[in-house]
Amino acid sequence: MNARTSLAALLGAAGLCACAHQAVPQQAATGGYPPGFGPDPVLPAPERSLIPTLNIAPADPWPPGTHPVPTAGLLATAYASGLEHPRWLYVLPNGDVLVAESNKPSNGPKETGIRAKVQGIEQKRAGAGVESPNKIILLRGVKADGTADTVTVFAQNLNSPFGMTLAGNDLYVANADALWRFPYKTGDTTLGGPGTKVLDLPAGINHHWTKNVAASPDGKKLYVTVGSNSNVAENGMAAEQGRAAIWELDIASGKSRVYASGLRNPNGLAFQPQTGAMWTVVNERDELGNDLVPDYMTAVKDGAFYGWPYSYYGQHVDTRVKPQKPELVASAIAPDYALGGHTASLGLAFYDAGLMPQFRNGALVGQHGSWNRKPHSGYKLIYVPFTDGKPSGPPQDVLTGFLSKDGKAYGRPVGVAVDRQGAILLADDVGNVVWRITPATK
Repeated sequence: MNARTSLAALLGAAGLCACAHQAVPQQAATGGYPPGFGPDPVLPAPERSLIPTLNIAPADPWPPGTHPVPTAGLLATAYASGLEHPRWLYVLPNGDVLVAESNKPSNGPKETGIRAKVQGIEQKRAGAGVESPNKIILLRGVKADGTADTVTVFAQNLNSPFGMTLAGNDLYVANADALWRFPYKTGDTTLGGPGTKVLDLPAGINHHWTKNVAASPDGKKLYVTVGSNSNVAENGMAAEQGRAAIWELDIASGKSRVYASGLRNPNGLAFQPQTGAMWTVVNERDELGNDLVPDYMTAVKDGAFYGWPYSYYGQHVDTRVKPQKPELVASAIAPDYALGGHTASLGLAFYDAGLMPQFRNGALVGQHGSWNRKPHSGYKLIYVPFTDGKPSGPPQDVLTGFLSKDGKAYGRPVGVAVDRQGAILLADDVGNVVWRITPATK
């Protein structure tokens, strides 16, 4: 029995889906938007199959002489190489760049069952099975060749750190299970002093473990993303308490609340320069077909509900979820812009610098890449133009080439940031590189 046959037998025995597969033709692109992208995507009918699609791009970090391909007029250089699973980026006011080296926690309860076992094996092939380094690295300066002047350990012994943000003289780090505060002085090369736990965050099984944090533009509030504990609530809604949401923390009072909910797995979190509105990118649910449900980005409204798990893309009911809540579905808000089926869109940064004016005010999105779609999707850095604070056109490729012609993942884009010089930074957690994108002529 070969690996594919064995996998099919395991998943068939699990009884993951009892419906026949329905072939649905791919929708033609309209208005210049690729299928599954844009402000009003055409959604195909749900597809159900006995064996859910698994199409892993096995990790094969950048062979000598290979590198990602920037769009015309741009240059991409390895700002820092030889890192350990770099996931997220944060640029401090003095220009120092923090890199969270992190992966799923190894402690705590684990998902059980054949589905979880098979997916775990396949995710290891994709480079996601490494032990979490639990560190933050500091990159300082830029040499003439485009690499960092210094690469040092800024913090260690954390618990799957991800999001980082500065508010006043405090640096906040979102671990998998809690938000922590640390004193910070400009120019610090190590995390200053013992930390203080500010807020416990929902953890448990950690189907989605990444927690991001961003400070409001006035520095008075923090916003923390918390992904769901499942695909579509198969662990029960009790396991989803406080999850699939963005939390708000008032720094002065310490009071916290759910700011928006029904967001299956929000990751990137940023404020649009023209309007100051908060935006997030969200990974949507699986096992409904190659092109359903598209990942998306959306402006986040206070008190809004975005559908998960009962519905998707507004009020399209997911019949797998029992019991349903029609009153919640009726209030579900459709997101602003689809980012393609299973692209695993994670990173989000708005470009507000002058070095590359073609990106001004638009969104840069790091697409980690699919593991359950044929053909693969994502595996690139894209740009979505904005006009007057809203998306205003089809996505544009910025950095591609992360997927080889024979289907291997040389790299997987994650966090995105803009450095003090206006260059775009991109974390690549399979290639173990932070890429730096600049104009080709500078």
